[in-house]
Amino acid sequence: MNSQVINETVNPKEGGTRLDRWVKRRLNVTQGQLEKLLRSGQIRVDGSRAKANTRLEAGMVVRLPPLHQPTAAEKKARAANTASAKDEQFMREMVIYEDDDLFALNKPAGIAVQGGTKQGDRHIDGMLDILSDGEYRPKLVHRLDKETSGLLLIARHPASAAWLGDLFRSRDMEKVYWAVTVGAPKPPAGQVRCWMTKGEGSEGRERMVQCAQNDEGARHAITDYVTVSQAGQKAAWVALRPQTGRMHQLRFHMHELGTSILGDDKYMTRREVPQGVANGLHLHARALQIPRKNKKPLLLQAPLSGHMKRTFDTLGFLEQEAGKDPLELFI
Repeated sequence: MNSQVINETVNPKEGGTRLDRWVKRRLNVTQGQLEKLLRSGQIRVDGSRAKANTRLEAGMVVRLPPLHQPTAAEKKARAANTASAKDEQFMREMVIYEDDDLFALNKPAGIAVQGGTKQGDRHIDGMLDILSDGEYRPKLVHRLDKETSGLLLIARHPASAAWLGDLFRSRDMEKVYWAVTVGAPKPPAGQVRCWMTKGEGSEGRERMVQCAQNDEGARHAITDYVTVSQAGQKAAWVALRPQTGRMHQLRFHMHELGTSILGDDKYMTRREVPQGVANGLHLHARALQIPRKNKKPLLLQAPLSGHMKRTFDTLGFLEQEAGKDPLELFI
């Protein structure tokens, strides 16, 4: 146990963080214990009593009581000891870009981003300690469905998590997905707009359904789409740019066009599936363009792999058909 009170200055990377979350990264305490320390004045901000939901700003000084605080080296060693060599290799090989603020992963299909019912024990969130520098635990800032492959952003520190989270919520971040559809959309390019809400399919499985604006739980969803290439009328390679971020939005919108995404067992098509294609959902988070202050936007692209690459080869689709800039298709 540390025997001295510590006064720590808030790092710019943690500006905007709630006080209780900031403290829990340093002290092994429950929420109840933390509240007691706040009420008794053992934890203070700039010399004054504070509440758990106080938002910290860079430069503020937080008083911490004499409890053991793991060092960066201890945190890093703990993460290394709990991760298997297989998981560490898996996580490192997914990284396609990193800087001081974020990691970009190219997530393969078949692994969940977070744990949950029927997701299994192994998921991306559970392995993020592997990417830690020992100071902060990396944090998810958005999600992909388990069977969707492609770009997944991970924040390296709390301020980055807040910045990226705001970008996803504000629609200021451009997103492009690639999909292979059963049949070719008509018209070959356009925009899908509708109100959607959670409902049930024929087998009692939760899925999105179309609804009216005033229905309970209604959410407006907008997707731009462009057909990049076709394999006759049997299948198409479609680029998708979601303007909103609703659950299953792209899968639902392609189904509404009558050209469901290949391998989608929730939004299924009645069309005949092409022969010789790979199994699995053919939806890939291809690109993200991230605006940055006083810098050029950061354009990230995740190459195809696995079953989608095999299907591209089978159907004769060439990645270069989409051009170097994935956003130019929508201009």
